[in-house]
Amino acid sequence: MKQILPLILVICAAPAVAQQTRQLDAHEHGVGELQIAFDGNQVVMELHAPGADIVGFEYEAESAEDLAAIDAAIALLAKPQEIFVLPTAAGCAVTRASAMLESEDHDEDGHEGHDEDGHEGHDEDGHEDHDEGEESHTEFHAEYLLTCSNPDAITDIEFAYFDLFEGARELEVQVVTSSGAMAFEIERDDPSLDLRGML
Repeated sequence: MKQILPLILVICAAPAVAQQTRQLDAHEHGVGELQIAFDGNQVVMELHAPGADIVGFEYEAESAEDLAAIDAAIALLAKPQEIFVLPTAAGCAVTRASAMLESEDHDEDGHEGHDEDGHEGHDEDGHEDHDEGEESHTEFHAEYLLTCSNPDAITDIEFAYFDLFEGARELEVQVVTSSGAMAFEIERDDPSLDLRGML
């Protein structure tokens, strides 16, 4: 895994500044984040998406229906090639994939409240007042490592993500390669990323 660790550090460090920003205006429903790093024949991806984007709600799931929706979403998010479609010619296989639901159920500096369905207990200046069962914002987090036999064939990525998750409107994508980093906004009405000339 030659330089994969330095690339992971870069991919994690670069959003560190953005991480604070993300938590300040954070958790904008409909908008997720995807970091992608290319290193030789390996592709590392990390996805963060609000719960509302993936399953349609962010409150703590209690009903069997909500719990089943979360389980189904996690199972789907653990299949990166069904969500982020790379060219077949690249010969990519999933080496490692993990997905989980994380909860932001404590007050964080700068974390503003949300006035969405199911979040009536949140006021706009913080999370001091909560109704029972409505005190957390959830976020799906997934990490992937793919190994490709012909990485030069990765000329684009098609985002089936938007077809699979109707609450998703946009992904803020950061791509890191040996030649540098670039940021993109991928939207539902144009769900593809052209990588020609980047790799």
